[in-house]
Amino acid sequence: MSFDHLSSLEAQPPQYRDDPETRDDQEFNNFAENLSVQLFGLTSSISRLSQQIALLGTRRDTERVRERVSDLLEETRDGFKDVGEKMRKLAAWEDVNASQKYTQQKLSREFQASGSEFQTIQRQAIEKQRASASAARTAIDASDPSSLLQYSDEPQQQQAQLQEQEQLRLASQDEVDFQESLIVEREAEIRNIETSVGELNELFRDVAHIVHEQGAQLDTIDGNVQNVAVDTRHADIELRSANRYQKSARGKACCLLIILAVVLVIIILAAVLG
Repeated sequence: MSFDHLSSLEAQPPQYRDDPETRDDQEFNNFAENLSVQLFGLTSSISRLSQQIALLGTRRDTERVRERVSDLLEETRDGFKDVGEKMRKLAAWEDVNASQKYTQQKLSREFQASGSEFQTIQRQAIEKQRASASAARTAIDASDPSSLLQYSDEPQQQQAQLQEQEQLRLASQDEVDFQESLIVEREAEIRNIETSVGELNELFRDVAHIVHEQGAQLDTIDGNVQNVAVDTRHADIELRSANRYQKSARGKACCLLIILAVVLVIIILAAVLG
């Protein structure tokens, strides 16, 4: 160990060196602060996601927009799962004081609020993906290349029209296949979002349950403290009453002794003078 390190240890106040309680408090504060930063990041991700989902189904809807929506959904889902596990750890933290309990409940409320907003955003994404897939299927079913052609009675023209129809059919089939692949991708994304909604709902319920239990325990402790305080006040009142009664009794005893002494003196004087 270097001389500088020894000097730094000696420079620390005695009450902060090797104090387990102080170390636990600092660990809790650091953990809660990092968690708060992550929650802020999730809020920013939700805001960006909302902006991109608003473009779905509009003239600005492109494959690039859908890719960004998919990436943001996955990134935000993973973020909530990570923060949710940390919220469980924070909510189950042992031996917390009143200030730390307030921090637990505050971060839990923020987590629940952000989670609720994200679940709403995911449902909007599902609705727009379903609408888009349904519209694409309707367009495919309604497409008929032969309806674009006008048939002629002349054999040569009929042959040319048949060739043109075949070309249109092949081109249309390629477009149909492409659109079908897009529909399959969107339906897979819908199923993925629906699964995520269920998983996150379970996570939010678990965190809320833990926080509720911790809050009930804190209420019990607070109630016991209040009961002790009330009992202490009642005991103090009773002690004061007993003290006043004791002082009054002593005063009455003194008066009685004085009266007896006076009577005794009078009796003695009477006997002597008589």
